[in-house]
Amino acid sequence: MGTSEFAVPALKTVITHEFELIGIVTQPDRRSGRGKRLTPPPIKIVAEQHNLPVYQPEKVRQRDFIRTLERLAPDVIVVAAFGQLLPQSLLDIPPCGTINLHPSLLPKYRGAAPVQWALINGEMETGITLMLLDAGEDTGDIICAERIPIQDEDTTVTLMEKLAGIGANLLVKVLKEIPAAAPPPATPQRHKEATHAPRLTKQTGCIDWHCSATTIHNLVRGTEGWPGAYAFFRENLRLKILRSLPCSLQLSASCRAGDSPARALELQDLSSVPPGTIEIADRQQLLVATGEGMLQLLQVQPATKKAMDARDFVNGYQLKTGERFLPPP
Repeated sequence: MGTSEFAVPALKTVITHEFELIGIVTQPDRRSGRGKRLTPPPIKIVAEQHNLPVYQPEKVRQRDFIRTLERLAPDVIVVAAFGQLLPQSLLDIPPCGTINLHPSLLPKYRGAAPVQWALINGEMETGITLMLLDAGEDTGDIICAERIPIQDEDTTVTLMEKLAGIGANLLVKVLKEIPAAAPPPATPQRHKEATHAPRLTKQTGCIDWHCSATTIHNLVRGTEGWPGAYAFFRENLRLKILRSLPCSLQLSASCRAGDSPARALELQDLSSVPPGTIEIADRQQLLVATGEGMLQLLQVQPATKKAMDARDFVNGYQLKTGERFLPPP
């Protein structure tokens, strides 16, 4: 049971190891893109390439679908980024349990967006947890987990790819060792240590320039794809920030090679510059003052336009030092 790209490596790895797959369950096709074309979930595309039967119930708790699963009689169900909570009536069907791949170190970051919030919150490590699903939200017993460091250059996309690959390999190991007609051994979570990672909203990506450069940079990394980090400029032009790089007040002058000594000292004295103020540095580099430090914008996307390098944005919109991003409307 899966829907997004995160589930694809698990399915492909299970197929490679020749387990008997009796069905793939995913969300219904949805309309997406500018043309609103009906688009199948990534997991469905892989399933059809391997001639696997696909089921797409609008709601898995529907009685007709529960009966379908009962007729299929799976030994075990694997869930990876499926997108719906499973009712107890479904969880009771497989004798070996329902195994979920969750991209966090449970009980930390339970919920729909664990990778995004780990990045937004500036975590230094994360991981993948295989757990036995119960009727709660990521509250089931832990089968195994693997930790990985979060690299400075990681974004939601790169971190998801890493965790999906690790999870696929762990899953195969667990499935090979699963006892007959019984769930794999698992350990209860430390529920008192649980934290929540709710689904992102459009408002999550709105930049507050009073935050530190590092905090805003982490928001850019954690909201990559959707909703994206964004700010408002001039007459409420919505500008997505796609890539950024924080630099401390002390290092701001080094972002501007070739300045005179007097100008370098001026750049270092930025404590009185209001957050959101733009500084056009040497070679058309785009710096923005924050509540702590300067943030260099590397790639941006104005509303209705394609993504572009920051220097192309500077040149195309004729940005000047001293202009400011607007507060959120």
